[in-house]
Amino acid sequence: MIQKFIYGAPIQTDAVTLDIPAESGFPAYGTVSTKEGFSFSYIMAGDDIVYGLGEANRGINKRGYCYISDCTDDPEHTEDKRSLYGAHNFIVIAGEQTFGMFFDYPARLTFDIGYTRMDTLTVSCENADLSLYVIHGDSPYDIVKQFRHIIGRSYIPPKFAFGFGQSRWGYKTKEDFRKVAEGYRKNNIPLDMIYMDIDYMDSYKDFTLGKEFEDFPGFVREMKGSHIRLIPIIDAGVKIEEGYDVYEEGVQNRYFCQRTDGSDFVAAVWPGDTHFPDFLNPDARKWFGDKYRFLTDQGIEGFWNDMNEPAIFYSKEGLDEAKELARQFADSGDGRWDGAGSVGVWQMGDKLRSLANSPEDYRRFYHNMNGKKVRHDKVHNLYGSNMTRAAGEAFERIDPDRRFLMFSRSSYVGMHRYGGVWTGDNKSWWSHLLLNLKMMPSLNMCGFLYTGADLGGFGSDTTRELLLRFLALGVFTPLMRNHAALGTREQECYQFEDIEDFRHVIGVRYRLLPYLYSEYMKAALNDDLYFKPLAFVYPKDKMAVRVENQLMLGNEIMIAPVYEQNGKGRYVYLPEEMKFIKFLPDGTSSEKILGQGVHYVDIALNEVPLFIRKGKCIPVVDAAECVDKIDMEHLQMLGYGGAEYLLYDDDGVHKDYDNKKNYRTLTNIILS
Repeated sequence: MIQKFIYGAPIQTDAVTLDIPAESGFPAYGTVSTKEGFSFSYIMAGDDIVYGLGEANRGINKRGYCYISDCTDDPEHTEDKRSLYGAHNFIVIAGEQTFGMFFDYPARLTFDIGYTRMDTLTVSCENADLSLYVIHGDSPYDIVKQFRHIIGRSYIPPKFAFGFGQSRWGYKTKEDFRKVAEGYRKNNIPLDMIYMDIDYMDSYKDFTLGKEFEDFPGFVREMKGSHIRLIPIIDAGVKIEEGYDVYEEGVQNRYFCQRTDGSDFVAAVWPGDTHFPDFLNPDARKWFGDKYRFLTDQGIEGFWNDMNEPAIFYSKEGLDEAKELARQFADSGDGRWDGAGSVGVWQMGDKLRSLANSPEDYRRFYHNMNGKKVRHDKVHNLYGSNMTRAAGEAFERIDPDRRFLMFSRSSYVGMHRYGGVWTGDNKSWWSHLLLNLKMMPSLNMCGFLYTGADLGGFGSDTTRELLLRFLALGVFTPLMRNHAALGTREQECYQFEDIEDFRHVIGVRYRLLPYLYSEYMKAALNDDLYFKPLAFVYPKDKMAVRVENQLMLGNEIMIAPVYEQNGKGRYVYLPEEMKFIKFLPDGTSSEKILGQGVHYVDIALNEVPLFIRKGKCIPVVDAAECVDKIDMEHLQMLGYGGAEYLLYDDDGVHKDYDNKKNYRTLTNIILS
């Protein structure tokens, strides 16, 4: 059962697709106050667990910290950070009372989950203008599935998007891309996509190509001839430049966000001074979305949207304030650290650091929402989502029968219908490998199934060991991409010694792809989860409920990657008997039945482990260099003898999802 309560005058977010009648009064759980903004408080029992919040820091159980939904461009994902790129305001409290809550509020929202007081959950925001959905169910899993149903079907990408992709900020020419393609193909490492970061554009201008990319359609065909798709980036900011059609059309039609005086807001991003398209204006959203045709007409089948929190390096107003403070600092001449009687060095430093993504800047511009002027900070968390919505809606006009790859950095619940997400600018840290693992089920709970992290880490220098362990987790994430920042160590898989280990680990992805794709599709089509906490499958197992470094994937397997430096294996907890499978570097696999309980399992750096649940089986195939070459006619089965598996498979291109021909039952026949 789902209840809806409306407080004040909520802004329409389109997060929920079902029409749920509003009720008067207050929820049966906790206390709601609307006296000073909005506040919901609930006293948690000692063993209560709190799930949800999608792309958030720390663990699967969110209890014990404070999280703020406030889409933020911050690459330093340390434990103290309370905001990341997404705003996913759904939580499930599981314990003495079990219920879910979705706070449909598009501005800054704080979840204090036992941070101020260990027993108290408080959700608060500045304005009491929101819709609150309360979900009652038999279990956390049941509540999540109900929530998934009311927010609409998750995005379904083309099948090639389940292949492996290589990306790096710094590929600038056709030869750079050819070198990457050659490096993978000549070393027989599977590859389906090469991503194009900002350097492919002319002066970082959206929907342009640099002079290095003449005859771009021919280059796209050349790459496709090797079964490699090029996936370009699109940024939110539009460069201010006379003669640039996107800029001139946006100005002429008033499609950009504006200051209070009606002038177009200006902020600096990669191209220098830019305007921000007003994605909350349906006319502007359609205009910008149709611009993707510039690249789809040249053969492009996928994109990634970036810098759409929106990221701001500085505004003219903020820079002027910093210059004035710098003048005062220079005039004071004493440089006192505390700024007593003058501008001090710390004050000056804080001002310079606060130029980027300043809250003051987010209060300086406005959106046109159905003829009403709305200040950006009141709808901040909708911006990136509506950029991706612009693309998703445009793809329906460009080619309504075809699936396009689309994922975004910033998001709000509802964007999951138009694209996936990657988890942003992580680092080559072992802690981020574990964070990647823990974030996956929470994102799934909020509708985001097509997810993944920058494998190996985006910032900092990776190591061979870290990249291989990251890849061994990435084998299972729907989005599997190696991505690195300019100035970091080159981390394409062929850059390291013993390349055969990378060939094998990535090859396992392709061996498992029939199963992974099938489970993804069944999760999307049935409003289910692809990744689940163990607690959702084994709710009465007290130990399983507290395991956070293992995940259930689909209905047949459990994954337990190694996430520590120099690890030769790891401890795992099995809630029931399972078959421990390791994919070995010689192309074979080992099998061992392990009973319920705790086990230490050896996992070499070039092995990929998984656990098959008792009485179940999964399909595998031979490795292939790309998704197009996977042989679906010669499936092999792994797991328990006599077990059956319902396989979903389609052409991976079109949207004929409900065709019964997409399903077939496979049986694992083991000959003695």
